[in-house]
Amino acid sequence: MHAKLKAGDWVQVRSKEEILSTLDANGRLDSMPFMPEMFRFCGNRFQVSARAHKTCDPVNGLGARGMNSMVHLVGLRCDGSAHDGCQAGCLFYWKEAWLKPVSANSDASKYTAMYSSPGECTSPSVAAAERVVLENTKKQSESSSGSEGPTYVCQATKVWDASYSLKWWDIRHYIEDITSRNVSLSRVIGALIFTVYTTVAESGFGFGYPMRKLYDFFQQLRGGPPYPLRRGRVPKGAKTPSGKLDLQPGETVRMKPYPEILETLDQEAKNRGLYFDAEMVPFCTGTFKVLRRVTQIIHEKTGKMLTFKTPAIILEGVESQARYAKYRKFCPRAYYQYAREIWLEREKESVKEVVGK
Repeated sequence: MHAKLKAGDWVQVRSKEEILSTLDANGRLDSMPFMPEMFRFCGNRFQVSARAHKTCDPVNGLGARGMNSMVHLVGLRCDGSAHDGCQAGCLFYWKEAWLKPVSANSDASKYTAMYSSPGECTSPSVAAAERVVLENTKKQSESSSGSEGPTYVCQATKVWDASYSLKWWDIRHYIEDITSRNVSLSRVIGALIFTVYTTVAESGFGFGYPMRKLYDFFQQLRGGPPYPLRRGRVPKGAKTPSGKLDLQPGETVRMKPYPEILETLDQEAKNRGLYFDAEMVPFCTGTFKVLRRVTQIIHEKTGKMLTFKTPAIILEGVESQARYAKYRKFCPRAYYQYAREIWLEREKESVKEVVGK
């Protein structure tokens, strides 16, 4: 096995035949599935965005999870085409066995796609292995009516099985954040200082208000985001407001300032059940393009398709950097962050309608 890949390295995705030869009877390697959506990248060259030596699995707990021999590649996200249109857009996990290191200066023209549709492969053994990958994307409901719908299997639903627990006190994964080039030394030091600062601020001994104000003061001087761990301002028991913009992919919007967004959140920092993650605070007041309206995603714990009562919005580039997470800082999964339309506004426009249903 070659040396561990680092952020910035260039790789070639191995051929379909090579990858299929590494998979078990369930289409997995070390419990991590190779998904049909990944076939189209076979034979092509990409850059490593991060080494996935650790990850997070929020539906099963807030602790960090360790992983072996996996990376994420720049911009390669699941389009849900083999999973009935799941719109989560998760980054793929790539086992190093599925990749071949290449030189950054090598001729990109020689890296051509090697994917063929099911049934086009001339080798019966390879065709059979590909069918296993396709068939293991979901399991039909065992109920006679089938009303519960299928249970989906994807990399996101198998993160727990393909990872192991990292102890909160084990700092070795932070060292690997640096040596893998995932994160700079200064960012790690800054994050650890932030953890100490917030631990004191949130201790309940009366330090919270002045420390939050002090944090905001210094961040304003340096042009940084405000203190990100605040409760919403909608009183307990009151309904949170909603906004309607009917945003469409490609439109340009501005995320409102954090204080304005807090006015739409309850005491758990939610609006109509959707959490405003602290990781979104650095994007407040920024301008972004709408990537998509999200109406359905696969629940990572149950494998069931969830349908949103009200569509959420994904913005290009608005991804979690896990800079504020207490136990899983710098998780490289780079989740898309879901936004309510009331948190956004078209450039030089205000929300068309605000209601408190």
